[in-house]
Amino acid sequence: MNYFEIGTPDPETSKAFYGALFDWTFGAPSMPARYSAIDGNRGGLWDTSQMNAENWAIFYAQVADVHAAIERAQQLGATVIIPVIDNGMIEFAHLADPLGNRFGIWQRKDAQSGVPQFVSTRRPKSAL
Repeated sequence: MNYFEIGTPDPETSKAFYGALFDWTFGAPSMPARYSAIDGNRGGLWDTSQMNAENWAIFYAQVADVHAAIERAQQLGATVIIPVIDNGMIEFAHLADPLGNRFGIWQRKDAQSGVPQFVSTRRPKSAL
């Protein structure tokens, strides 16, 4: 797990709450996605008012292959909530586990070729 996201149809209320609770700062929303970075790039707040007005708080796990991870998750009983989105830099999707808990998966794309690349976020054992 290396990223989190909050989806909200009321971004100002969510920013006020989480900003006061955790002392987070929020970047200006990108357009047209209405997505604000939290504390630089530790997480994101997605304004869902123009979509389905859904609320969520999820974690993201980086995977080597988003499509293969979706296939495996579905074999294990997961459902796809938001199908794969390619924003040019990453590919990501939202899923729900068999009990309905929402989570995200993502993979980075090579900036030059647009080819998905896996970047490990794990520290070597010698660094622990």
